[in-house]
Amino acid sequence: MRQFLLLVLCLGILVPTVGQPLAPVPFRSAVRQVNLLVHTRLDVKFDYAKRYLYGREWVTLKPQAQATDTLRLDAKGMDIKAVALVQGSTTTPLKYDYNQRQLLIRLGRTVPAGEAYTVYLEYTAKPDELGTQGGAAIRGAKGLYFINPDSAISGKPVQIWTQGEPDANSVWFPTIDETNQKTTQEISMTVPSKYVTLSNGLLVAQTPAGPGLRTDTWKMDQPHAPYLFMMAVGDFRITKDTWRGKEVSYYLEPQYAPQARAIFGKTPRMLEFFSQRLGVDFPWSKYSQVVCRDFVAGAMENTTASLFGEQAQGSARELLDWQYAGVEREIAHELFHHWFGDYVTAESWGNLTINESFANFSEVLWAEHEYGPDAGQQQADLSLRTYFRNSGNFSKPLVRPQYREKDEMFDAVTYQKGGNILNMLRAYLGEDVFFQGLQQFLKQNAFGTGEPHQLRLALEAASGQDLNWFFDQWYYRAGHPIVTIAYQWDAARQRQAVIVRQTQAGAPYVLPLAVDVYTNGRARRYAATLRQAVDTLYFPAATKPDLVNVDAEKVLVWQKDDQKSLAEFAYQYRHAPRYLDRREALRAAQTQPTNPAAQRLLLAGLDDKSAALREMAIELLDLKDAARRRAVAPQLAKLAATDAAVQVQAAALTALAALKEPRYAPVFSRALASPSYRVQGAALQGMAALNPAQALARATAFETDHKGPLTVAMVNVYGQAGGPSQWPLMLAKYDAANPPGRFEMLPGLADILGRLDDPTALSQGIARIKDLTVAYIKFVDSERLIGLLRQIQERQATRPNGKEAAALVEQAVGAIRAAK
Repeated sequence: MRQFLLLVLCLGILVPTVGQPLAPVPFRSAVRQVNLLVHTRLDVKFDYAKRYLYGREWVTLKPQAQATDTLRLDAKGMDIKAVALVQGSTTTPLKYDYNQRQLLIRLGRTVPAGEAYTVYLEYTAKPDELGTQGGAAIRGAKGLYFINPDSAISGKPVQIWTQGEPDANSVWFPTIDETNQKTTQEISMTVPSKYVTLSNGLLVAQTPAGPGLRTDTWKMDQPHAPYLFMMAVGDFRITKDTWRGKEVSYYLEPQYAPQARAIFGKTPRMLEFFSQRLGVDFPWSKYSQVVCRDFVAGAMENTTASLFGEQAQGSARELLDWQYAGVEREIAHELFHHWFGDYVTAESWGNLTINESFANFSEVLWAEHEYGPDAGQQQADLSLRTYFRNSGNFSKPLVRPQYREKDEMFDAVTYQKGGNILNMLRAYLGEDVFFQGLQQFLKQNAFGTGEPHQLRLALEAASGQDLNWFFDQWYYRAGHPIVTIAYQWDAARQRQAVIVRQTQAGAPYVLPLAVDVYTNGRARRYAATLRQAVDTLYFPAATKPDLVNVDAEKVLVWQKDDQKSLAEFAYQYRHAPRYLDRREALRAAQTQPTNPAAQRLLLAGLDDKSAALREMAIELLDLKDAARRRAVAPQLAKLAATDAAVQVQAAALTALAALKEPRYAPVFSRALASPSYRVQGAALQGMAALNPAQALARATAFETDHKGPLTVAMVNVYGQAGGPSQWPLMLAKYDAANPPGRFEMLPGLADILGRLDDPTALSQGIARIKDLTVAYIKFVDSERLIGLLRQIQERQATRPNGKEAAALVEQAVGAIRAAK
């Protein structure tokens, strides 16, 4: 099922879309600063029934460069009740115009530049009546979210939370909703006294506010951008740690509170590591992390109070299946934003690399610090392959003030490519110089804004080098180098030639790199720089080298055709030190499935020290040959039973399942007792390949305790071997799953829908396949999913509801194609 999901999602990313020519992309400069925010004080109450916020606001500002008699605030979809100028203890009503997007206030006098003034506003925020839509990255623009406010969904908590980025906080309080504004804040929230609140800064007061109500006041004395304001209200249990005397706290639903430290407990060590590495101590008063339901993004770095989606809470059993690339990576990412994004904020959305590229880079930093170099390289590689997976990324420069919608900036160029560019720059400048430059950049722009030109100047000051060439090609130019690397050894001249051809459009890149030349088991390193469309590098070599390893640090952002022989890749696997050296060799072996040497290399990969590479080797093995199956199956069975990593156990079980050999039934049976849902899911599907009826019985036994991969496996086993009584169970599991889980369940749904004689079930199932496809039409290979619907239609053709099924499928296909 994992392969099905990858096929649908990953291949779908590459499907081109056809439509009308797009209008020219507008240039979006930073918004002019007429007035500067100074302080924002809010007093808010919530109407759960109407999903309204009743707010009072005192906002203090000062004109920036010139005197002004007007103030323009962003305020989306509000009812404005009062606007007044505050002068001491008196307030003077002010005239204003309001177009439901912005509020233009006439101040009644001309305020000189630099003179502070305060405006009072009274308003009602109505986020659910706004009618806005989010984008692909941030799937909502309401700013303020009421979750299950009427308790209509049994078992789902009642919560309120906010999401401001990029400009949605102005849905719940009037402000200048731009990245180049900074303000201190104070928020008083009146809430049911049974609930816990969280906001930016410190909790400075809690007072009774009437029967069953309480007012909590949170105060933030350091300035930050309006999009980073946050509130969260709900039944949370708080677990507290400390770091250098500052509170570090974790807010989770009560049933997940016992796992708080297992999930977030590395935060104090992350604070220490990042503070020391950057040379700038964590600059804020406290750090909290809260997990909320139905969040519209993965996580959000609200200053001092990061918010995570529900993927960041789980039972003790669920945590067994978590990997670094999931929640721990997110925790590092959001924390690092408190330097890059919160402390120094991108001056405009076109410069979002200042926020997100650094946060992506932090994922690599923490992985290598906590788990070693292999883990850091693995995370960098995962990011880079995300960028390469979509050719649409290749036409976008990292810094781009031209975009249609702000959400477009939250892409694999800003995140994954940008993070790898920073990693490459670290390797070029050296660890100490690179971080000295970052320290200088942070200190020079503290509590302000930044852009790449300032970053370049700070790194130049630290390194003594002109870095215009680097920033010009990596920050302001789209794409990346595409190279072929060929090798020639000249016995007569006793030298090794390496010919590198850059074949991308445009000028050649300047590419400093390291080259390791291996002879008799020893490597000698050479520094080189590529500058031309074709560069030939020469290295002394009295005998033919065993291996020439170009980009030996494995940090360059490029696509390469490395024309080594398989023997050289095998040598690289055994002798070169890095994770990517070994990964490249395994991938090269995959391209020659009938070559015995390639299969020996993959077999060696089954014992790799990296769990990710052991898993990869399992998935790359070609088991079509009977002799090879016999040789490898015992080792797979051993990995399935004893490997330390659950992902390797699950991969080995999946590989054994493909063999469909009854002698491995006991392996699947034993694995069904694993505490890992992932292992249980793989074992259940392995059992289904041998004995569907037995698998159905075991799946039924799991009804009381199943999550994630096991739930997916149960749905697919029910689809393969179940009947009408299993359909309600499948439907409930599908509806409760997240989008990736739903995609993995589709084969099971299609399987059972092909043989159910229930018109209601057919309508329910086909509608869900259609709705999921339409919802993710931009990211999936819709024709493959249409093929799944056609499979249902064909299998129903001779059954009692064949005509109804055909009509439903035709309607679904029409809706999918109309959505393209």
